[in-house]
Amino acid sequence: MKTMTNAAIRQQLHQFIDITDDKKIEALYTLLKNDIDLHYSYTEDDLNMLHERAEKYLKGETKTYTIEESHNMIRQQRKKT
Repeated sequence: MKTMTNAAIRQQLHQFIDITDDKKIEALYTLLKNDIDLHYSYTEDDLNMLHERAEKYLKGETKTYTIEESHNMIRQQRKKT
């Protein structure tokens, strides 16, 4: 038996949810509702750090990267490991 990747499982679940009937959706939701947490909570330290970073960004005091630069940095890190 071949196991599916998590990405493939997610894709299949998304497709299933898109086409299945309401009773099955309700059953899935009932099964998983205790694990679904769409509310994020941040500590005071997290919020302070976020505000400090945003302030530095708006003042032009921090280095920013293009998406291509970011991808290249990730690729370089992956080569090291």
